[in-house]
Amino acid sequence: MNILIVYAHPEPQSLNGSLKDFAITHLRTAGHNVQVSDLYAMQWKAQLDARDNIAPSADIPFHPSLDSQRAFKNGTQSADIVAEQEKLRWADTVIFQFPLWWFSMPAIMKGWVDRVYAYGFAYGVGEHSDTHWGDRYGEGAMKGKRAMLMVSTGGWESHYSPRGINGAIDDVLFPIQHGVLHYPGFTVLPPLVLYRTGRTDAARFNQICDELATRLDTLESTTPIAFRHQNSGEYEIPSLTLKPEIAPGKTGFAAHLK
Repeated sequence: MNILIVYAHPEPQSLNGSLKDFAITHLRTAGHNVQVSDLYAMQWKAQLDARDNIAPSADIPFHPSLDSQRAFKNGTQSADIVAEQEKLRWADTVIFQFPLWWFSMPAIMKGWVDRVYAYGFAYGVGEHSDTHWGDRYGEGAMKGKRAMLMVSTGGWESHYSPRGINGAIDDVLFPIQHGVLHYPGFTVLPPLVLYRTGRTDAARFNQICDELATRLDTLESTTPIAFRHQNSGEYEIPSLTLKPEIAPGKTGFAAHLK
């Protein structure tokens, strides 16, 4: 299997750095092909701007989505964006590894999404009609590929429980798992979340490595998160709201799970 790890942590000697190295070795020993996008080591440019199109139109004001569309269509995207898109095309499974900072991914990884998910590549694709509102939420360029989040946090697991002060971890990660992953078509696996990482000693590290090894060994067989597909008949189009008979009485994130 071809596996891409998109990794964001500034310190190679951190817990995340050690787990990234463990994952690479474990996967390759198991016979998988592995590529890594180590965003801090790559000095990835996080901001989406006019420089992402190497042949911009001088007489047209910069428009983030339309410039992205023109660059993708005309083959004038900057080389770093093209390279990451090729990695995504190559991969069967993508692992996004990052520390949870302020309830989301680090800015450098968000910038990777902003720039690599070009208009025409990850969004803005497919027929838009009264019965099909684009190839997204279960369809699109990433359809047939699996993705998983590997997230570390200093908070306690109870802090991210359904009644915890930080909110349930599935709710915290919903915008990433449903929006960043499911939207362009990935089949999304349950996340591997590591809690209280500041208290990790040698015994806990070995335990985490065992947990990670199990998840890596079952990437192809793990039951994915049962997100609803937009064009499966469960949503009204073009309003894109659930039909009344689907999950009656449910609202919010949970309504979009089967």
